[in-house]
Amino acid sequence: MTQADHRTLPVPESLAGERVDAAMAQLFGLSRTRAADLIAQGQVLVDGSEVGKSDRVFPGAMLDVTIPAAVDPLEVVPEVVEGIGIIHDDDSIVVIDKPVGVAVHPSPGWSGPTVVGHLAGAGFRIATSGASERQGIVQRLDVGTSGVMVIAKSEHAYSLLKNAFRQRTVEKTYHALVQGHPDPLEGTVDAPIGRHPKADYKFAVMADGRPSVTHYETLEAHRFASLLEVHLETGRTHQIRVHMSALKHPCVGDLTYGADPTLAKRVGLERQWLHAVRLGFEHPDTGEHVEYESSYPDDLAHALAVIRDAH
Repeated sequence: MTQADHRTLPVPESLAGERVDAAMAQLFGLSRTRAADLIAQGQVLVDGSEVGKSDRVFPGAMLDVTIPAAVDPLEVVPEVVEGIGIIHDDDSIVVIDKPVGVAVHPSPGWSGPTVVGHLAGAGFRIATSGASERQGIVQRLDVGTSGVMVIAKSEHAYSLLKNAFRQRTVEKTYHALVQGHPDPLEGTVDAPIGRHPKADYKFAVMADGRPSVTHYETLEAHRFASLLEVHLETGRTHQIRVHMSALKHPCVGDLTYGADPTLAKRVGLERQWLHAVRLGFEHPDTGEHVEYESSYPDDLAHALAVIRDAH
């Protein structure tokens, strides 16, 4: 992270009567939008006083601008995150219970807490393989999805687990509460997924998308919704959410993919009902099959209880 940039210049005759944002653009090489942002943040003074972007400047006035330090969006900031549980920890892996609202690693546009930041803050040494902002990361869970995930601590574990996920030998089991009742009660969705053509934060079933396969079976059928156990064969972004939405049975609470807002409100959900409950794989050191589980967090457990009680 660089230091804040502080600049002071007198307004020249040539800019007499110009708006403050236009003068800043000329003097400091900033865009008008960036200048307006700095003015709104109170980072711009004219003769020691704050100004509005459309105020005019006069020759000889002192224009005083502070440009805050740029933050690298991919920098890992060590920070212990409340709510991240450690399910298992040994020399080669750490298995965590990720809460909702935590990203796995830093990315442009995300300024909230991350799993890698938590592990750094909590003193865990993880593998150095992979890009700097996601070292040791062999799988991902969406910010809005909670549950069990594994992170590699040794280079050996990183290599073997990365390969296991690539070869699809890792058993990834999710539970999803979806609206209505899928027909058939168990089945497979084999439909390619790509970026949504009209909204780049969404995904959709697209003819030219990447191959995506989801297996599901109904565990409980209730009046308004069904609890499904879902096994992923592939691991596309938003895969379960997109496939369930394509079946016209979106995850309860998943307003991005067509869930009923009235039902979401009724069960008290502010996110999709989707949880990574189980992860099974060959332990990179012992070669034994290991399995780790995560129970439903409070918001999902409450929503399911409301659904079970609805007659």
